[in-house]
This record gives sequence, structure tokens and C-alpha cells, in this order.
Amino acid sequence: MQKDIFDEPPRKESTTSPNKGTRRASQLSVSSTGGLLMVGPNFRVGKKIGKGNFGEVRIGKNLYNNENVAIKMEPIKSKSHQLHLEYRFYRMLGSAEGIPKVYYFGTCGGKFNAMVLELLGPSLEDLFNLCGRTFSLKTTLMIALQLISRFEYVHARRIIFRDVKPENFVIGQISSKKEKIVHIIDFGLAKEYMDDSNEHIPYREHKSLTGTARYMSINTHLGREQSRRDDLEALGHMFMYFLRGSLPWQGLRVDTLRERYQRIKEVKRSTTIESLCEGHPEEMANYMRYVRTLDFYEEPDYEYLKKTFKELYERKGYAEDGVFDWTGRSLANFG
Repeated sequence: MQKDIFDEPPRKESTTSPNKGTRRASQLSVSSTGGLLMVGPNFRVGKKIGKGNFGEVRIGKNLYNNENVAIKMEPIKSKSHQLHLEYRFYRMLGSAEGIPKVYYFGTCGGKFNAMVLELLGPSLEDLFNLCGRTFSLKTTLMIALQLISRFEYVHARRIIFRDVKPENFVIGQISSKKEKIVHIIDFGLAKEYMDDSNEHIPYREHKSLTGTARYMSINTHLGREQSRRDDLEALGHMFMYFLRGSLPWQGLRVDTLRERYQRIKEVKRSTTIESLCEGHPEEMANYMRYVRTLDFYEEPDYEYLKKTFKELYERKGYAEDGVFDWTGRSLANFG
């Protein structure tokens, strides 16, 4: 399915400089040895497998252990360097379930910044298309329970994500132990919402749009500084996208990007939660009501949200079998 260019993230805010560890990593030498493009002493760069907001992703190989990796690359001459910041966020997040492992950060061939990561599987958007562009309630709840936990962890590390969309959530490699784990990727638009002294960033208005318009919160459309509540509201929009197959503010006919963002905002604001969640369990509407009433500074009650969905899952009699809608389908093209 052709991707709607109007759903690409709007402008990105300017960001702070990387920490010392990142600066040190970025100074590591990179070479082209024997005709091979290398990152560091042991990561060989292969073919392009994807494209992000600020560069491209290539498959690579760790020549020390013969394992495949993903290599995210960004032109050094780019006006807006984001990769070093993303690397910094991964270092802040450390090792945890659903967070990709990062192996290396350096430069590549003198032309690119490069970050070497764990190679993962297909995105939720890929799997959504594979399943006929609708997920069952069971699969949506399984995804929701994982992602609420994922954001609870990310927020506990003082980071807000700011770019919820199905393309930024991927399962582990096919036929691996991580195949049933939903990972969060691409922290290129992320931001720290608390400083080292646990002081929350101040509330501001007239902010430029950051994120993906289809899923972003209403407060983000209104130019308000984002916080934890906005990540969770965007998640709610994505959950309803999975259940409904589309959202009311998709497919709007306009001439310019500016008009598109304005119309999405208008339709999103005028669509009631009852209308958005009509025909689906009341718990989905309750989720949306809760996240939309959170205060800018308020810590969300993640346990309440997980408990709500867990109880719905059990009430429906769904088995704890780890079987998603895509389980058993041919995923050979994603291997």
C-alpha cells in the first residue's frame, strides 16, 4: 500500500548537544577495507532495507560473530543531526525488554554518522497490512499491554517519545525468542521531559508540530508542549486505528500540507470519544477519556490502564497463548 506522504512527521524541534560518551563515540575512525564499507573495526555495511526521517537503514554484518545487524545512517552534511541524540537516548534507556540493543556509534566512510543496532523484525504497520488492515481485539489488547509497559519504562527514564505510529513498533526477528515481543524504535524525535534534578520541563504554547499527524494528541495539534500524556493519547489513537482499520481524519482531500494538518486537527477535535470508539468495548473509550484528562505535569497511572485492558482480555476469555493475528501467516518476506 502506498504511504501517504501527508502523514510524515512535521518539523522537528532543535535539540541539545550529545553527552560526552556520545561525542567520544562519534570520533571513532571508520574505514573502507578491501572494497568493503565498514563501521568500526567489525561491522560491514550491506544493502538498504529502510528509510527513516533523517537517513536510511542498511543491513550489516558483525564480522566477529557473523551476526546480522541494522545500521542506521545519516549524512554528516545534514543540516539537522539527530542520530547522535538517538544514540544518547538508547544509552539512557539501557538494556530492557522491547528496547533494541545498540552496539556501536561512529562515522562511516567519512560521509555518514552511523549507529549499529540489533536487527529486528517487521513493524506493526507491515503486520497490519498482512492481516488485511484490521487487528482483532485480542491482538490489539496484547499490543496495548506491551506498549503501555514500554512507555512506562521509557517515561521512567525521563524520556518522552513523541512519534507514535505503527512503523515505529516492531517485533523481534522471525523465529527467534523475541518474535512475540513488540519493540519501540526510532527515538529521533524523543525529548527529555525531566532534568537530572527531576524538574519537569515547563508548560509552553505555540510549539511547532512534532510527531505524526495521524496519531498525535489534540494538545500537540494545538501547539502545546508535549509530556507523558501525549504519548499515551497517541497510543490510544493507534489502538483505535488497529481496531477500526482507519481513523475519521484519514483520507481528507486538501491541496497543501498546511491545510492537511489543519483539517486533521479540526476533525480530531470534533470527533467525540464515543464516536471514535463506537462498536468497541467501553474500555477503549475509558482509556481515551483518561489520557485526555491528564494534566501536563501528571504522572499517568500505567497500572490502572494495564489492569483495565487485562481485565477486558480475561473477561473475553482470550487464551494466554501469545498468538497474534499474524501468527502462522507467512512472514518469509520479513525474515
